[in-house]
Amino acid sequence: MEGLNLISTFAEFKELKNIDRPTMMSVLEDIFRGQLMKMYGSADNFDIIINIDKGDFEIWRNRVVVEKVEDPTTQIALAEVAHIDDSYEVGEEYAEELKLSSFGRRGILTLRQNLAGRIMDIEKANLYNKYHERVGDVLVGEVYQVWKKEVLVLDEDANELVLPKSEQIPSDFFRKGDTVRAVIAKVEMRNNTPLITLSRTSPLFLERLFEQEVPEIFDGLITIKKIVRMPGERAKVAVESYDDRIDPVGACVGVKGSRIHGIVRELRNENIDIINWTGNPQLLIQRALAPAKVSSIKIDEEHKRVGVYLKPSEVSLAIGKGGSNIKLAGMLIGYEIDVFREIEEDEEDVLLDEFGDEIENWIIEALKQMGCDTAKSVLAVPISEIVKRADLEEETVAEVIRILKSEFE
Repeated sequence: MEGLNLISTFAEFKELKNIDRPTMMSVLEDIFRGQLMKMYGSADNFDIIINIDKGDFEIWRNRVVVEKVEDPTTQIALAEVAHIDDSYEVGEEYAEELKLSSFGRRGILTLRQNLAGRIMDIEKANLYNKYHERVGDVLVGEVYQVWKKEVLVLDEDANELVLPKSEQIPSDFFRKGDTVRAVIAKVEMRNNTPLITLSRTSPLFLERLFEQEVPEIFDGLITIKKIVRMPGERAKVAVESYDDRIDPVGACVGVKGSRIHGIVRELRNENIDIINWTGNPQLLIQRALAPAKVSSIKIDEEHKRVGVYLKPSEVSLAIGKGGSNIKLAGMLIGYEIDVFREIEEDEEDVLLDEFGDEIENWIIEALKQMGCDTAKSVLAVPISEIVKRADLEEETVAEVIRILKSEFE
């Protein structure tokens, strides 16, 4: 029993978990006093001396010497003391060292369990506090385990962090041992255990990458006003400069794209459009829909909708692949955008409503919802995009295209 060194056990935890010295002293004293309370009913007359550096401890029990013992917890008989040291007199305090063996096998086991439990609780609290203050920061970790729904990541101290599938870029692929970079998105306690969630799809992750790559953003000369993303596909970043001498778009792109290329690679070739922010809503809409050139804009403030009119050749550019450009532009400006094809004076076109006897009304309405109100505006959009944006069957769209084309043959 004497060979069981609880302090050494604690010291091992301390080295692994980085618990500070005052906390170490407090934890050990609390554990011993708790055990002494169970054994003697009170721990007030015990002195606990802990030497962290040497890895040992002493426990001294103090009792007053009396002729007749009334309270054995705080008193000891003179006759009993005389067998040990006959120099003591009544009224003096007698200090007796308590050996570890006096705790008994069960008591020592309880001490060890309590020690491990307290250290684990402290470590959990430290981990929670550490990462709760770092929410929004970028972390670089090592992939430890890959599962179907999440990836387990270890930080530099071997703490476990989670990167859920929903927070991964669709084209992300990780193997054990890979280095992964992500933003600390959320820290919460579940069943008294800290859960640190990482994200690579959050707009905040893209913002932090720009701060790392563009010194002007880090220094506050350029501000990111808003970021919207379709992770792995496309993103729009609105920036503003507080110095007229600095071009915010050029600074973010860098010479020959040197700054933006690193970010694009990190985001699995996500296309990033950098937009010069403006307080003029019409100008912001035009910039948000680039590379398409807008002919005219009608803003409905009440219903938060924008009608954008473009030449036929610009419609597909405004919509973008799979509707990504128009969707992100709407998210950026905070309005629903309706795209309309501008009819040139010498061009013949027919309103979709004119086909009511050949095409069902609900199909016509679905096409209008995606910004197509004339036959040629529908014909200018690829069938795959109509299927996706109007939520129609491919056979249905093919039949609609056949009917519309026959009008111009």
